[in-house]
Amino acid sequence: MNTLIELLASILLVAGGIFAFIGSLGMAHLKDFYMRLHGPTKVSTLGVGCILIASMVYFWGLHGSPSLQELLITLFLFITAPVSAHMLSKTGLHMKLERATKTGGNPRELREDGGDNPAPPPEKDVVSEDNDA
Repeated sequence: MNTLIELLASILLVAGGIFAFIGSLGMAHLKDFYMRLHGPTKVSTLGVGCILIASMVYFWGLHGSPSLQELLITLFLFITAPVSAHMLSKTGLHMKLERATKTGGNPRELREDGGDNPAPPPEKDVVSEDNDA
């Protein structure tokens, strides 16, 4: 088999492992549900996608034809992960799960008035208009 194909598969495997590890760290160390949602749905999806593409590249080089099953699994993963993340976050909003103070935004589902009044504009940091420094 071509050394270039093996090198590409190895790079994708290492990148996939790093992304999956970062996603699992984020899930373990972030403070609330909304922050933890980003780890498995974004970073880990990219990690598993890299691993599947590495497998597809390796077996394409080994057998001489692409693996349709691995391509379909990868596409299914990239299509369903954002949908499931959206559904989980909307469920968390409707259940009014507690948020950490660092979690930004003021969704109407979590407001005390039930969302009838529009949210106040976010407070902006006062920045000096003098940029002479």
